[in-house]
Amino acid sequence: MPEIQPLISTDELAAAIDQPNLRIFDCTTCLEPPPPGSDAPYQAVPGRHTFEEGHIQGADFLDLPGEFSDQNARHHFTLPATAELEVAFGRHGIGASTRVVLYSIGSMMWAARFWWMLRALGFDDAAVLDGGFDKWVAEGRPTDIGPAKGYAPATFTATPRPGLFVGKQDALAAIEDPDTVIVNCLKPEFHQGLEPSRYGRPGRVPGSVNVPSATLIDQTDKSFAAPAEAEARFTAEGVTRDKRVICYCGGGIAATLDLLQLYRLGYRNLALYDGSMAEWATDPALPMETD
Repeated sequence: MPEIQPLISTDELAAAIDQPNLRIFDCTTCLEPPPPGSDAPYQAVPGRHTFEEGHIQGADFLDLPGEFSDQNARHHFTLPATAELEVAFGRHGIGASTRVVLYSIGSMMWAARFWWMLRALGFDDAAVLDGGFDKWVAEGRPTDIGPAKGYAPATFTATPRPGLFVGKQDALAAIEDPDTVIVNCLKPEFHQGLEPSRYGRPGRVPGSVNVPSATLIDQTDKSFAAPAEAEARFTAEGVTRDKRVICYCGGGIAATLDLLQLYRLGYRNLALYDGSMAEWATDPALPMETD
């Protein structure tokens, strides 16, 4: 069977939207200022309100900071236990015979995060809508308003792929590993440590290279940049297929855009440092590098 592509175009989704096994999900999260007195860098708010203002016909809503993050973890968006995710995805109608399309508003990173989570659980029939809801609306395609109607529950059985999510000890060990390249997906000013970081100490994981996720997106229509353009950005930083690639960002979200582009280009030895700078920059025992 041909390999399932990680992206789906608005044309392709429009043509498939009536398929009974299709499950469409809005994955939007909004980052808002933290409550007064909080030392958190931001407040993560599920985008349910934007969903109710407008969503793709038939779509359901996935609450990343709530239902799909570990509520006992110190940092936002930490991956929950596999058993919890099986229950949550099954509750939303994802099972062995379903095809999943993920989208978000403003940035595709929220949808890409769910795509990476599903891959880590062994579920491959999922794709991110290229250009997201923004492109869908710009093209005048049909939308609905109001609360999600949801899908009938299904049985989601994970077949986990170890190593797609890694922790700080894995990232620390990778610094000295010549067969691994660590990719910082934040903007250059944060990579270089020239701007204050909302996550803690400024700078980067030592030895990491910089391929900002924003440079992998066409800002005119918020779709992914052409493969050749993305390939050039990675190879210029020494990211090659013979190495393991660990991506990180601020909170383990934007880096999934880099991971999706790399997967699209044929890279397979990929990992996400889940804690990213939210964890690394706040741990004084971990080394930091600046320009």
